[in-house]
Amino acid sequence: MTSVGIPHSVAAALPTLSVFDITNEISRDVASAGVARGIAYVTAGVPSSLVRVSERESGFFCDIESLLDRLFPGSTGDRERMLLALLGPRTEQIPFEARRLCLGQWQRVLLFCFDGNARADYTLTLLG
Repeated sequence: MTSVGIPHSVAAALPTLSVFDITNEISRDVASAGVARGIAYVTAGVPSSLVRVSERESGFFCDIESLLDRLFPGSTGDRERMLLALLGPRTEQIPFEARRLCLGQWQRVLLFCFDGNARADYTLTLLG
């Protein structure tokens, strides 16, 4: 059996929310690094985005977009800044062992973008 690593895929493309699944790319980078175990710090590269570990379920993304739109309608000034303040740090910390991410069976590394600037830019820092 042959597997093909997809660098990232679009998990959701909604009017005010874009989500990229960057799990495969992060996993590949951790596997090829010279560090066997430690913590992977994944930081969003665009100021109005953040990284989270979560299950990849389309209904969840629609619910998140709806909730955030009720809290901060699109016409609200500084909407992205308020969203990021509400949702916390832009960086996710993921342990890894034997050059493999320690994720649950359904967990994925997701990059959330809020301002329509849908780019899967991130920085990976390994500490081991």
